[in-house]
Amino acid sequence: MPTLPRLALLAFVLAAPAAADTFEEIKVDAGARLFDAECRRCHATDASDPSYGPPLEHVVGRGAGTYPDYQYSAALAGSGIVWTQAALRAWMEDNDGFMPGTKMRHVGIEDRTVQDFILAYLTSISGGDK
Repeated sequence: MPTLPRLALLAFVLAAPAAADTFEEIKVDAGARLFDAECRRCHATDASDPSYGPPLEHVVGRGAGTYPDYQYSAALAGSGIVWTQAALRAWMEDNDGFMPGTKMRHVGIEDRTVQDFILAYLTSISGGDK
């Protein structure tokens, strides 16, 4: 029996535009919708769009705590982490467990399928696979 998060994900995928002709395009579009539902209240994807947290355009492959003019916690700024897909997945699931002492507070995204879709979207706005 499908779980509620999987049913919600299916609804996002089915709502994808008909023009999306590959699975990857559908996955990215669903990821954009999930990003809007889960992450957008604090993060923009474009630096020209004001947000509470740092913008996430080009986040995949970027060093953690390095976006200019954002006041990161000492823990994140000094972490030396590069935002790979694996690091972002761990962050989405439990950012406090992954990096104690950060400023960001959110409810973890534990469903790996939802993480996959959001990661596909973040990768698409970061310039490719990382």
